[in-house]
Amino acid sequence: MQMKLGELEIGETGLIKKVEGEGRLRRRLFDMGVTPGAVVSIKKKAPLGDPIEITIRGYELSLRKDEASLVIMEVEK
Repeated sequence: MQMKLGELEIGETGLIKKVEGEGRLRRRLFDMGVTPGAVVSIKKKAPLGDPIEITIRGYELSLRKDEASLVIMEVEK
C-alpha cells in the first residue's frame, strides 16, 4: 500500500518509491539520503506530529511535516 511518509505510525517501516516536489526542497531531501529505494523506519513523532524522527541509511534524521509529505512510501500492512 502506498502512503506518504508523514502518515506512517511509530515503528512502521517502508520503502521510498518516489520523492515529489521540485527545486531546493527536493534537492535537500536527496542530499540527506531520502532517495527512492531507501528503507525508512519511523522512530518518534512530536506531540503535534511535527517534526518526525526517522532512521534512514543507518542514521537518525528529523523531517518537518511538509518535507515528509513529499515522500511516497510503499508499506506492507
